[in-house]
Order: sequence, then structure tokens, then C-alpha cells
Amino acid sequence: MTRASLDKQPHEVAAMFDDVAANYDLTNDVLSLGQDRRWRKVVAQSLAVRPGERVLDLGAGTGTSSLPFAEAGARVVPCDFSLGMLREGKRRHPFLPLTAGDATRLPFADGVFDAVTISFALRNVHDTDAALREMLRVTRPGGRVVICEFSHPTWAPFRTVYTEYLMRALPPVARAVSSNPDAYVYLAESIRAWPDQPGLAGRLQKAGWSKVAWRNLSGGIVALHRAVR
Repeated sequence: MTRASLDKQPHEVAAMFDDVAANYDLTNDVLSLGQDRRWRKVVAQSLAVRPGERVLDLGAGTGTSSLPFAEAGARVVPCDFSLGMLREGKRRHPFLPLTAGDATRLPFADGVFDAVTISFALRNVHDTDAALREMLRVTRPGGRVVICEFSHPTWAPFRTVYTEYLMRALPPVARAVSSNPDAYVYLAESIRAWPDQPGLAGRLQKAGWSKVAWRNLSGGIVALHRAVR
């Protein structure tokens, strides 16, 4: 699958991430020019977990994004539907309780988490609205969600340059550092097709979340959406 316009069939997306699992974190670091580390740090700061809190980290991949929550003393559950990613994560972080799960049908009871977060994975879910409702279901009343996702740069000239980078510069770089460069063509297209900041905020509200707000990072390349159940 290399076209974001195709229906995002779960087995196709999972297979794509299985293929890139080994070098996924390194490739992201190269393609984002190191900014992904900063973005993930802001996610951890925004979620502000406390010791003993139960945190669901969706789309956790190899579990790298879960480490700050574990280090803060939270009981974090990294969850992903790519078994290849989970196997790689278990090899690197055997102490993490990595869990296989589909974001649209989470294998957890109602209201069991104090906080839910998902970074750079929501746009790959085949039913975004179902995932937002599931995230709400497994979060306790008063709990919170933080979504970090690629978005739309707010300054028009920069938006044009950024779009050119995605579609022209990203594939050659991906070919140099990734085991499956076609996957990054799909990812670039999925970024372009993703809703803008108000669009995602509206979908959060429609799913039942309240106090929805967002913060732009790197000029809107990435947006951090926050909400409360």
C-alpha cells in the first residue's frame, strides 16, 4: 500500500509497519531532523503523569514513546497493532507490558486509564472517529487525552515549502535509511490528507471529549491536541 487515498485496511497498515520496525525510530529521527525527540518530550510534559497513574500509550510501536511515562512512575501500557513493532519493542524494552490491540476495538475495560496518548499514529487508523470514541471509553471520568499528530503549517509560504519537502525530499531520504521506503511515501501522503487543527478538534468534540484545545509545534508541522473526559 503506497497511496493514502486507499482505505486504510488494518492488515495492510500493520504489515507496512512490520516491515519498517527495525529501523523505524532511526528513520524518524533522520526525516524529522531530530525534531521528533523534542515533540515527544512536549507530549510527556503535556500529559504530566504522576506516579501510580495508569497510562495507555496507543500506537506505541517499539515502546520508545512509553519510556518517559514509565520513568515518571506511571503504570504505562504500550499498545500497537503491528506485531513486528511489538516484537522489536520487546527485544529493546523487555520490562514494558507491550500489548497488541486495534485502536478501534481496544482490549481494555471501561474507565481503566487516567490518561491516554497517541503520537503520530492516529492518522493511520482506518476509522479515526471510532478510535477517538474508544479512547474516551477506556478513560476514567476526569481523565485526559493528548494527541500528537502531523498537521498543517499555519504560515502559507512555509506550508508550501513543507509540502514540497514531504513529496520530493522525503522519499529519497527514506530510500537511504529505511528498509521499506515505499512506506514513507504512504506516510507523506497521509500527512497531506490529514485534517487541520480545527478539523481534528471538532472530531474530538463529536466523540464526546470536552475542554478540547490544541498547541502548534514547529510552526504547525505538528499539533498537540488535549482534551478531558
